[in-house]
Amino acid sequence: MKPDRVSTGSPPLDDLLGGGLERRAITQVYGEPASGKSTLCLLATVASLRSGNSVVYIDTEGFSVERFMQIAGERAGEFADRLYLCEPLDFAQQGAMIADAEELLRKSDRAPVGLLVVDSATGLYRTELGLGRETVRSLSHHMVRLLGLAKKYDIPALITNQIYVDVERDRVSGLGGTALEHISKAIIRLEKRDSVRRAMLRKHRSRPEGISFDFVITQDGIRKV
Repeated sequence: MKPDRVSTGSPPLDDLLGGGLERRAITQVYGEPASGKSTLCLLATVASLRSGNSVVYIDTEGFSVERFMQIAGERAGEFADRLYLCEPLDFAQQGAMIADAEELLRKSDRAPVGLLVVDSATGLYRTELGLGRETVRSLSHHMVRLLGLAKKYDIPALITNQIYVDVERDRVSGLGGTALEHISKAIIRLEKRDSVRRAMLRKHRSRPEGISFDFVITQDGIRKV
């Protein structure tokens, strides 16, 4: 029987999430630029590849091959063969690539897909906000499709999100509104404080909101401080 959690590749992050990324669910990480979102995605990706799985990685931020190689180490070439990297050019293409991911999930002739990553779910969405409610509905549709794949194939989905500053309510939250918040079973906020980052739990089904740990970004990942 499979464990209900999958390692993020970082013991402190696994602890924060109560054991790792939950299968059949979306975990969301949001924060300002350069707060470490993509590094956490790559850590989880390499951890899944190291366990023998493949990974579907939908990237709208500009995938860093150099960073992947740093985290993967000497097995980077081997791991790259099992990394399905998709790089949509616009928001509609992002949705199409999420839908097309099922073909990769169905494959049995190669290592099974153990993780779905979308980094970032809202990078291309932000460019279409002027289109109003239709864009919000499209984002919700993308995430419902992603969640459906995670549930159908019994794997976790990890997404990153950009921040939205609500001036009237004096609060910072993830972009995408309540729809993206509700569909994410666990939400982590990253805060950048000079060279130190903080990972804070904002939502979880069984862990208290507000628990956190501080970390620094290193060449091969992150280190708790």
